[in-house]
Amino acid sequence: MSVHRSTRSTGTPMRPGEHVVVIGFGPVAARFVDDVADLAADGTIRLTVIGGEAEPAYNRVLVGEHAVGRAELATMGLADPEALSRSGVDVLLGTEVTRIDRSRRILRLTDGPTGESRELGYDRLVLATGARPNLPVLRGINPDPDAYEHLPAGVTALRDLRDARAVREVVDRRGRVVVLGGGVLGLEAALAASEVGCPVTVVHHAPWVMTRSLDAAGGVLLGRALADAGVGVVSGTQAREVLLDEDRRFRGLLLDDGREVPGELLLLSIGVTARTELAAGAGLRTARGVVVDHELEADVEQRVFAIGDCAEVLCKDPSCQVCPAREGTGPSGLVGPGWRQAEWLAARVRAELEAVADGGTTVLAPLTEGPAGAVRLKAHQVDLAAAGRVGGVPWEARPDGGSVVQWADGSAGTYAKLVLGPDRTLEGYIVLGLPRSAAGIGLLYDRGEAVPEDPSVLLRLDGPDAGSGESRATPESTLCHCAGVTAGRIADAVTEGARTVEEVSRATRAATGCGGCRSAVRELIEKHAAAAV
Repeated sequence: MSVHRSTRSTGTPMRPGEHVVVIGFGPVAARFVDDVADLAADGTIRLTVIGGEAEPAYNRVLVGEHAVGRAELATMGLADPEALSRSGVDVLLGTEVTRIDRSRRILRLTDGPTGESRELGYDRLVLATGARPNLPVLRGINPDPDAYEHLPAGVTALRDLRDARAVREVVDRRGRVVVLGGGVLGLEAALAASEVGCPVTVVHHAPWVMTRSLDAAGGVLLGRALADAGVGVVSGTQAREVLLDEDRRFRGLLLDDGREVPGELLLLSIGVTARTELAAGAGLRTARGVVVDHELEADVEQRVFAIGDCAEVLCKDPSCQVCPAREGTGPSGLVGPGWRQAEWLAARVRAELEAVADGGTTVLAPLTEGPAGAVRLKAHQVDLAAAGRVGGVPWEARPDGGSVVQWADGSAGTYAKLVLGPDRTLEGYIVLGLPRSAAGIGLLYDRGEAVPEDPSVLLRLDGPDAGSGESRATPESTLCHCAGVTAGRIADAVTEGARTVEEVSRATRAATGCGGCRSAVRELIEKHAAAAV
């Protein structure tokens, strides 16, 4: 990361010996802790991370895979508490922060198993509290957001390991599953349950699933692909009531049109809301998240920061040249942007400490937002990627000179739509059933590069004579989009001795996010192994 002399006040820079406390121990918090653990090990800072769950950080994106038996907990871990402890990091698991006293810089903690309360001081605070699942307003369940733990038996949002264990009980006996909500996480869970033999029905209020990411044509073709994979879809209707049996267990979902969808398990997948309660109680500004500027500062003293799904980057300074947009966004649900925030904040901590040691004022260049991350539906039966603006049709001219390229093969279930700006860079895209084309198009989108004059060459990547997409990848090609790891970095790790996906993950962080690149990483390992032989 480049550094420059700051053009704005950065408050009191961090000094050696300060106590940094991280609230939350999910994937984003784990990345920040990992990046500053060496500073705790050499005594430059004190570092404490507080997790509400009894388990250390794990990959939440793979909770659905774990629930159906396709991902083991051992491969989902993102932190080793014992190793962190040896490095001087205090790890408090099963501990809840109930209050932040900013005037005294003290946290009120409650230990889960014992219920005992105590106080903990801090110098700098990093909020990584994530987001909580939204609950629908339906008869039969309590819509209070704080009542998630009191949902009826058989109703879950599949957010943590406890939820995964409840889902596994139904999946093991091949019970009937109902998914409320046609977003990417709900569809991934539906496809995974269907693949292991569960009858599955998705209920979605809009005319087609993944409404925010797809146009009508893409939605229809995705619906057909879901049906081919054994997932039923009921769209264009609202749910009215959660039906319970005499033991208050889920038995079905009643729809507005009077239909009843029977099931033994109801998975709620209707989005998430940032956890802002602690911040609001401490007098910090909140909207759709904890409001921070582009330097992730939540307060004017630059002592409280927020990262990940709990953070809303919203800069109101009209003179700021970094933030062209003045509208914040809520939780993205994507781990990649949160990881980049964690890495930037860790680099800022390091830069401030080095500046103090050198007697200078050098800090990192402010964090800037890149293009909106792609949404990827990862399933063995369906491959979909979408990002950015996807509206418009090819036969309507745009006043700004932009255009739309669209291609579909209904018999094969493949679809591609490219929305091009006046300079032929991608403003958005949808690619269904063409995984290698999706990778190439996604790379152009990420880099802001122009699409070829003949865009059809991108679709030929999935032709029978195109060969392996990974084998033709350049070293600069991004193979893991969540962690931003290139094919060249993975190849270097293999050369240095990594022989499994897990070893590559430890060396590069590739395949530690959504897991969609695991097969590509494995293929690259096998390619280099064959070359060595």
